[in-house]
Amino acid sequence: MLTDELKQKIQKTYSAFLQSRELGPRHGQKLMIAEIARTLGSIESDAEGVRNSGGHVCVVEAGTGTGKTIAYLLPTIIVAKALGKKLVVSTATVALQEQIVHKDLPELRNHTDLSFSFALAKGRGRYVCLSKLDNLMSEFSSAIDPTRALYEDELPSVDAEGVKLYESMMDALASNKWDGERDSWSTRLEPNDWARVTTDHRQCTGRRCSNVSACSFFKARDALHTADCIVTNHDMVLADLALGGGAILPDPEDTIYVFDEGHHLPDKALNHFAHHSRMLSTSRWLEQCNKGLGAILGQISGAGRVDDYAEQLPGQLIECKRELDMLYPILDERIQSLAENSRDWKTNHYRFEKGIVPDNIVSQAEQLHSSFNRLTDLLSKIASELNEAMEDAHCRVPKVDLETNYPIIGTWQARAEANAGLWLSYARVDGDKSVPKARWLTLIDFNGNYDIEVCSSPILAARTLEFSLWNRAYGAVLTSATLTALGKFDRLKMRTGTPDDSRYAVVPSPFDFANGILHVPKDAVDAGDSRAHTAALVTQLPELLQPDEGSLVLFSSRRQMQDVYDELPAIWQSKILLQGENSKQEMLLAHRKKVDKGEGSVLFGLASFAEGVDLPGDYCAHVVIAKLPFAVPDDPIEASVAEWIEQGGGNAFMQITIPDASLKLIQACGRLLRTEGDTGRITLLDRRVVTKRYGKAILDSLPPFTRKIDT
Repeated sequence: MLTDELKQKIQKTYSAFLQSRELGPRHGQKLMIAEIARTLGSIESDAEGVRNSGGHVCVVEAGTGTGKTIAYLLPTIIVAKALGKKLVVSTATVALQEQIVHKDLPELRNHTDLSFSFALAKGRGRYVCLSKLDNLMSEFSSAIDPTRALYEDELPSVDAEGVKLYESMMDALASNKWDGERDSWSTRLEPNDWARVTTDHRQCTGRRCSNVSACSFFKARDALHTADCIVTNHDMVLADLALGGGAILPDPEDTIYVFDEGHHLPDKALNHFAHHSRMLSTSRWLEQCNKGLGAILGQISGAGRVDDYAEQLPGQLIECKRELDMLYPILDERIQSLAENSRDWKTNHYRFEKGIVPDNIVSQAEQLHSSFNRLTDLLSKIASELNEAMEDAHCRVPKVDLETNYPIIGTWQARAEANAGLWLSYARVDGDKSVPKARWLTLIDFNGNYDIEVCSSPILAARTLEFSLWNRAYGAVLTSATLTALGKFDRLKMRTGTPDDSRYAVVPSPFDFANGILHVPKDAVDAGDSRAHTAALVTQLPELLQPDEGSLVLFSSRRQMQDVYDELPAIWQSKILLQGENSKQEMLLAHRKKVDKGEGSVLFGLASFAEGVDLPGDYCAHVVIAKLPFAVPDDPIEASVAEWIEQGGGNAFMQITIPDASLKLIQACGRLLRTEGDTGRITLLDRRVVTKRYGKAILDSLPPFTRKIDT
């Protein structure tokens, strides 16, 4: 219960924090602190601290400028410590994690009398693997040895520039100038360069590794056990829950969770439980495994019972490949119509209506599941034997050979396991009363070579989150600047499964939204006519944009963005930074530099620029939104959700499409006012917001900007 003593401690700590930092109280921040404190303080538990009540989830929409990070950190830290629980703060982006760890938590600790420890939890993939780095450097050294005969497959896998990079990593680690974490490396790392020197749980030998005492990942992981507050990401939380909870992070029953950027949680959950595999790519991989098997077994033969299982591998690899090759023409026949009717194959999908797969594909999927399951089992047993052999001082196989080949077997096992899961999802029929899965095929173009990607995904994460997270957590807070759609939490409840007895609240932003003007020009065109709309944008943008101003133009379609850019006069093209030509961070940096020089700059961006982009003051005085951000009509998951709702007698357009567009539009408009003193204007160039019946509902859901709707 929220005792008077606990309530006073929260109030006094908040006052002390504000006074120490010479800040004034914010109304929305105070309300948010109160909502969280009431929720967590109302949780009932038995003598052993096990929760035995509901009403333990607090959902708070808090707009930009509320100060929500401190609003949730302060009460949750105090309550968690008082109850002897761990606090896990989860975000969707690395940037926010870094801000919380390096700025917000230290500030809270330094400006109050609170005593707490905290640590940052990231997955193995964010840390360098010393064993891989050692092997890579050894491979290169031996390959350039002039006394050694060179064969094609013994050539180094990295070029001279790559070697310089990895040598600098080794030097930085040896001199304690780098902690082995990707995000703390001084320069930008290309994905392929990093992939060579990191690992995952299937490849990692864990505490048996020769480099474990110096392992950056395990050093970071060990710090979690004593931390009062752990900062992590949604993927890490979901991975831990998938393993039963308590495998990586603290047990859910002993944890209070905070999900910042909480609107990303359902999509992250969907991605986590989705399956996909490419047919031809997997077939080639199985063939390559068979070819490379002899060399690997030559190094690990004699380790435990490896030989007993290994002798069965060639036949199992061949069986999986044979069954894949049998199914390919059946799937290829269904997807050929996409190739015939589209210039851009990448965006096209063949979706199985209602998630129902034809019987002939189901029967083949059953065989594939069985075969890949058997392959997974064999690889799992070999990995287990290698693991035990590393502990056996009398094993006649050198430990270095075991450590070198264990990650390879682990990688094979992970891929076989992923395929087994995919084909199981195609072999199983959805129950009549269950929420169906989305199942679809995508035609992939990779350097002129075509492949079929087979995909499966739940269409809603609600049930999974309900049982694995909300029902198990001691307490939880879900917050974001955008959680409601059309002023309601209904969309969020459907997608996240948050309990009905949760505390739902919207707290006000301190911004004066009247300082922002929302303008819908009279000559704005109905974006339903894409050609006319694109032509209108080309004409209108030079008239709307100021050449010496910082502006952001948001598009819903890459093709339209490119078409508009190509048709604009050269003088405007010189001022535009086009998404895709450079990284997002490089674009934002270049934009700021141009505005600082008084030159003016225009950012042309897609959906990723409509959220998480912080351009205060003059950096963004004008936001232009080309069209209402309706979901892409051919997205298989969204189409399956709509189909399911319609089948149940609902109206998918009003229940899904309009609320989603409303939420995305709010996020896009949120790029304008980033600080309390900001002013500017938003121009919406889609006349449908005025002419369609749903337009009023969308406009009314926006913050109270000063409206200028031309009639």
